[in-house]
Formats: sequence, structure tokens, C-alpha cells
Amino acid sequence: MSVVVIGLEHNQTPLPLLEAAAVSDADLHKLLGTLSHRRNLQETVLLSTCLRTEVYAVVDRFHDAVAEIYEVLSDHSGLSTEDLTAHAVIRFDDDVTSHLFSVTAGLESAVTGESEVVGQVRRAFERAQEEGTCGPVLSALFRHALQTGKRVRTETGIGKGTTSFAYAAVTVAQGDDRAGLHDKRVVVVGAGDMGLGVCRALAELRAPEAPAEVVVVNRSITRAKDLVRDVQGAGGTVPLRAASLSDVKVELAEADVVLAAVAAEAHVLRADDFGAVSHDVFVIDLGVPRNVDPLVASMPSVTLLDMDTLSESVARALGDRVEEAMAAREIVAAEVERFRTASRQRGAAPVIASLRARLETVRVAELEKHRAQLADLDEAEWEQVDAATRAALAKMLHEPTMLLKEAAGTPRGERLVEALRILFDL
Repeated sequence: MSVVVIGLEHNQTPLPLLEAAAVSDADLHKLLGTLSHRRNLQETVLLSTCLRTEVYAVVDRFHDAVAEIYEVLSDHSGLSTEDLTAHAVIRFDDDVTSHLFSVTAGLESAVTGESEVVGQVRRAFERAQEEGTCGPVLSALFRHALQTGKRVRTETGIGKGTTSFAYAAVTVAQGDDRAGLHDKRVVVVGAGDMGLGVCRALAELRAPEAPAEVVVVNRSITRAKDLVRDVQGAGGTVPLRAASLSDVKVELAEADVVLAAVAAEAHVLRADDFGAVSHDVFVIDLGVPRNVDPLVASMPSVTLLDMDTLSESVARALGDRVEEAMAAREIVAAEVERFRTASRQRGAAPVIASLRARLETVRVAELEKHRAQLADLDEAEWEQVDAATRAALAKMLHEPTMLLKEAAGTPRGERLVEALRILFDL
């Protein structure tokens, strides 16, 4: 039995493939159910964010299980297996642990130390638990990953400053001199979690960096108004107002900067929505799938950044956070080793328990077989015989048990466990 992860990641997968493979909340139930019914997949967790789609699984037959995962992803995305295998990364066993812990710590994000990823990993784990697809192996793995993410943020400075992708996008919009939004009119499309993060980042700006106005455009005007009220209630001097998506053409005609942050499976903004724009406008598309039709980039007045190009801009705007990342990686390495040791100890425990149960069964059976020959023993004497054989068995097992526990987490310990399994057919 092995643990594997097959993933499409932002740093090596073209955006169109990431878009196609992305799994919405509405599709998560169906996909987890489909994966759980595959013969070689014993446990599954599906992590899908704007920058990655990954299937974590406990598998029986490695190659058959990988083929089954690719088949499910292909059916969902409409991509061929060849397209998926050309860009997907497969990790197994210890590499899965290192990867998940690094992801949860924010070390694999476009924004080093990204704060949202911990919540995304937690929600993926909780959904798998709700759907009954996450068993003891992945539960232990994901719980330790979340603990690692918390420790990294507590013990390092990686979580200080701009660690949200929404905040990072606003930093990019400000430009190198941080004055790019001064007295500008900003339109935020979307009132979900990402839209809220963008609006909070904008509301925290102070003169001379602050925009003149922020307009929140959303399909539900009520939700847009709620977002505006929440952000204004938290303080800030930037004026915010809500508008309906049906009025987006009017709002875009006056916009200087547009940040699109909608969880949608189709383009929300198209070229004709920018038809009335007569001045230069900077558009940042935070959606995967993309919120803005790529054809918009061909318009002479529009500069468009999507997730394909935005990551590079974010890295330039924020720097590499080298020292914080190094400290975080040291913590991740220590936690990975701690998890490996604990996992191997857990692996030895069932074998020890099975061995004890097997020998106890033999002991009891042998006593019963000789009970007739010892019929002259009264109940008290029979209990003494039972206690004596039980004590003898415990003494015989004591040294092997201690040896297994001491060797746990080492190659020698693994060989001993495997030898017991073979010798006693456990």
C-alpha cells in the first residue's frame, strides 16, 4: 500500500490546462465519489485551488491506481490522458509528505507564505472527511500538515506583510513606485472571498497611494452591498460602493484599474464589455478558470495580466523572502521527519498487536486441548496454569516487542516488521 499525489501545479502547467482541471465546490462531491469507487484507491483527498489541482490517494496497485486517477481527471476536465501526463507531477510515499507540508506552509505558492492556502488545505481535508473518502492514513497526513503550517507561521516571519494573493495583486496594481492607484478609479468584479480580500487590501491604502474610489461589481447586488458594508465597518478612508454586474459596461468605461476575482466556470468579462473604454485601463484577472476573455488583451487600451503572467509580477513586487523561506523549510524538514518516524511506529504497532493476538489464540487453544487431561485440577489451580502460560508468553514477546519499537523509523525496523509478517503470516 502506498500514498501518492498526482497534481497539476501553476509553475509547470499552462493556464488553459489548470482551468480545465480545476474542480469547483459543486463538482467536488461527484469527483470524490468517483475516485472512491475505483478499485485501487482506498482513500482520497482532492485539493483544488486557483494554482493547483491535486489528488492525494492511498493506493493498492501503484500503476493501476495512477491510471485510474488520470482517467477520472480526464473525464472531468475533457483533457486527454496524454495532456495530463505531459504536465502532471506524480509523487509517492515520503515525497507526498514533503510536498503537502511545503504546500500548507505556503512555500509552493506564487506568494511565498500565502495565508489562504492553510484554509484551502483544511477545507479539502474536511470535505473528504464529510464524503467518507479520507481514512486513517490521509487523516494523519493532513492533520500533521495543518499543524506544520501553523508552526511555520508562528515561529517564522513568513506570514508577515503581504501574504495573501489578493493583497499581492493590489501591490502589483500599485506599480513599482506604489503610486499606481493614486486618485484612480478601481473596479473589483466579484464579492466572494477573493473579492473581499482585494477590497480589504484597497481599503487599507492611505494617501498618497489610495485610489479615489472602489466599485464592487457583482451578479448579486445585495452581496456586493454586504461586502462594502463589511469593509467600511472595518475602517479605512477609501470610498466604496456596490454595483450590479448588469451595469458592468458603464463601470468599466470609467475604470482605471480592474481586478476580477470571481469563482466562475466561464468568462465574466468579454471584449464587448470594454467597448466604451477610451483610455488606458489595467486589468488583473485572478480567476482560474479565467474571468476575463483572453481576447481582451488584444484591445489597444487594455493591459491584461492573468494567473499565467501575474505570478511573475507578484514575485518581482514582493521579493523572494529568502530568510523566512529558509527558516520555514527547516521547520518543514523537521516535521516531515517527525511524521515519518511516527508513521513507521504506527506501522509496527498493528504487526505487534497481530502477533500477540495470533500467539494468544495458540495459547488458549492448546490449553483447551489439554483441559481433559488436566481434569483433576480445580478452578483455582486451572487459573494458575492459565496465568503461568500467559506470563510465559508475555516474557517471550517482551524483547521482540521492545526491539521493534526501538528500531521503528529505521530501515532495520522495516525489515523486522516485514520478516514478522512473512514468518507468522500476519
